[in-house]
Amino acid sequence: MKSLTLQEQYILLSVYMLKDHAYLATIREYILENTGKDLSIGTVYVPLDRLRKMGYLKTEISAPSPKVGGRSIKFYQITDEGIKALHEVKKINDTMWLGFSEGAVIK
Repeated sequence: MKSLTLQEQYILLSVYMLKDHAYLATIREYILENTGKDLSIGTVYVPLDRLRKMGYLKTEISAPSPKVGGRSIKFYQITDEGIKALHEVKKINDTMWLGFSEGAVIK
């Protein structure tokens, strides 16, 4: 498995949590609400496309919607490979954080 950047992890987790409502704008909003990071459209779109090419995401294009000026919306869904990648990242992170506590003191 290719290692994922923190930004890619945030994006995959956002798509997972948003379920059928995961598209560029909602993904950006979810990341902002949960991390405080206000990412630009390009900062989210480029990794979304990369994750899709890696097989971690798939897309579905909606019918044109008056909500977005008659344009279609590209929705993202996480694949089984994307879920496996998140499990692996979580396992590694849990192992790396083992032994670190909230009360850790800076010397």
